[in-house]
Order: sequence, then structure tokens, then C-alpha cells
Amino acid sequence: MSLHLTAADWWGLLAHFMSLSLLAVGGAITTAPDMHRYLVDEQRWLTDSQFTASIALAQAAPGPNVLFVALMGWHVGINVAAPLGGGILIWVYGLLGVAITMVGIMLPSTTLTFAAARWGHQNRELRAVRAFKQGMAPIVIALLIATGWILVASHGSMAESWRLWLVTAVSTLVVWKTKTHLLWLLGAGGLLGWLDWI
Repeated sequence: MSLHLTAADWWGLLAHFMSLSLLAVGGAITTAPDMHRYLVDEQRWLTDSQFTASIALAQAAPGPNVLFVALMGWHVGINVAAPLGGGILIWVYGLLGVAITMVGIMLPSTTLTFAAARWGHQNRELRAVRAFKQGMAPIVIALLIATGWILVASHGSMAESWRLWLVTAVSTLVVWKTKTHLLWLLGAGGLLGWLDWI
């Protein structure tokens, strides 16, 4: 993939991730559908496979799941550096992409969370605070479902990738109805992929 990003494009990337940061109720993963729209569909800075791989790698790796944002920034950076000859520029542009996307996704939400948590703790007995907390749960669930839908839908129609849809449905039911640890489901998914079943 060959890209040329101007300074305005880099600032636009930062501004977009800063705006997504304020919408990331339930974590950055809930904004993945809009990240896909912006990075893959609209700007064409990432391929569909780079986007999906970024999320899959970050979810499989230990550590915070927000690392997929860093991987997306890395991919944007290396896509910019590739036509310039690569080498050290891949590292420079890759790290620039990581820094821009991570600062964009972390700074606004961290600042807002810190301020809101202090205020919410001081006013935890207010009815409005309790109602807000209860009202946010369905929104978070809907955003997570939208993210899962984008990830599964990127592999083709339901008829083409019925096994992936089946694994998604079974995993959803297991998480919902049992207390099975998510690492077991990740391991099972990895095994199914290794066996080339999905």
C-alpha cells in the first residue's frame, strides 16, 4: 500500500482519534466500527486485513486491549514509509503513527475519566449518578456487538464464513450463560484457527 500523508492528514488522524476517545464508553474497542469506517473505507490508509490483524493481535497478546490502536497507527506509518524506501523511515513513521493514535485515544478519555471519577465519587449518593451508571450498560453492550459484527462481517457473507459466525454465536452464549473464563474461549478459537476450521 502506498500513501502520502500531509501534516494536515496527521493532525486529522489525531483529531479523529481524540474525538473517538470521548465516545469510547466501555473501552477503545467499542469505537472500532468507526475506526474501520475512517481508516479503511474513507481514507484508505489501512487495508481490511491490516485492520482486522491489528485487533486480533492486540486481543491475543497479554496487556491492555487498547494496543490495537497502536498497531493501527503502526500500520498507517509503515504504509506511508513504504514508498519512501523503507529502512529507518519505517521505524520513524511507524512510531509516529503509534504516538499519534495512542495520544489521540488516551488523552481526552483519561482526562475526562479522572475528572468524572472524582466528581462521581464525591456525589455517589445522588440519584442521577446511580441512574447514569445503570443506563450506560446497554450502550456498552450494543457497541461491543457492533464491533463483533464488523470483525465477523469483514470475512465475507454469512454463507461463505458460516463457521466463523457459528463460533461467534457459541462464544457469545458461553460468555452470557456460564462463568467460563475468556482465556479458555481465546484458546479454543486459536486451536480452531490452527486446525484451519475457521
